[in-house]
Amino acid sequence: MPSERPAMQVSVKTGDMENYRKIRKTEEESPLPFENLPADIVEMRVKEGSKIRNLMGFAMGRMELEGTKQIVFSGSGRAVTKTITCVEIMKRRIRGLHQITKLRYKSMQEIWEHREPQEGSQNLTLLKNVPSICILLSKEPLDPAEAGYQPPETGDGLWVGTEEIGEVEPSPSPRGVKRSLCCGDKEMVKKVNREDNQMDPPLPNYTYLLNYQQ
Repeated sequence: MPSERPAMQVSVKTGDMENYRKIRKTEEESPLPFENLPADIVEMRVKEGSKIRNLMGFAMGRMELEGTKQIVFSGSGRAVTKTITCVEIMKRRIRGLHQITKLRYKSMQEIWEHREPQEGSQNLTLLKNVPSICILLSKEPLDPAEAGYQPPETGDGLWVGTEEIGEVEPSPSPRGVKRSLCCGDKEMVKKVNREDNQMDPPLPNYTYLLNYQQ
């Protein structure tokens, strides 16, 4: 049975990562950053590979129920842009929604293995912080004094065409889709977009841990 020794922090050059492949990714679990949420709150956890058609089909079905008053969309890293897109679609289809947006960072751990493992080869554990967004939409009024509050839309603004929803995924570039800005913190949104466009393998300024195996 392989046994793991205590992890050791090391420095890895960017070029060396070409010899590794990502095999697993885990994300920090944390409570939603909103107070007084109902116990049965619907949370749509948007992932990088999620399909907007599937997400919105389920979300719209729940929000159209008379008993459903609130819904939360959340996403991290490269899923942030898609999370915002889902929110704007729902606000377009269901008028009068109140909104609170929370931006934060979450810890993520990735396990990378050598493409040609040999005896004594080591797996790399990559630890990094990624931007995360949580957006609460409510049919009922929310506290306007709450940080990140946005009142219901009064005009059409700039929207993704509803006839295309479910057929076209959002552009990898945040400039590729026109939509109203859901977040008041523009500097944070710019940083989120920069994180959203980062490519694997990761840059060398992250923390790498060697997992020795025998």
